[in-house]
Amino acid sequence: MKKHPVAIFVAVAQNGVIGRNGDMPWKLSTDLKRFKAMTMGKPMVMGRKTLDSFGGRTLPGRPHIVVTRNAALEAAGAETVSSLAQGLERAAHLADQSGADEIAIIGGGQIYSQAIALADILYVTHVEAEIADGDTFFPAIDPAVFEKGEELFVPAGEKDNYATRFVTYRRR
Repeated sequence: MKKHPVAIFVAVAQNGVIGRNGDMPWKLSTDLKRFKAMTMGKPMVMGRKTLDSFGGRTLPGRPHIVVTRNAALEAAGAETVSSLAQGLERAAHLADQSGADEIAIIGGGQIYSQAIALADILYVTHVEAEIADGDTFFPAIDPAVFEKGEELFVPAGEKDNYATRFVTYRRR
């Protein structure tokens, strides 16, 4: 089995907030379109709460691997595993089968806090806002570990609450 880069995909506010009440605390249609394009065909590893935030359905065109403590959980269109390590192993197998070039880690907070130590690349949408009432946070990005690469400023589109900066960080 070949080594597949592990990529974290996240949108994060200036104060580290990524979620509120089981959902994202913003509407960013422009970013969701980029997320879809960048993750299409790639196995996605996520926590159960992230899957729940999709409203009980899976996103088309991407295998879903859900890390959950609930061994009885059944999610239509998704596989369940009991640990991030199992999720990454399963994702690597699926990537081998499909030819995907990356494994996508897409949240939430607990999964990100475990996965950042294993990630090769971070695709971060920096939301140009402070979110006061968030309840889920992304860990700080250590510049000694991750080097900031490409950066693209994206003004708020008509279906976006805020402007964003899309930054790619690579493990040093």
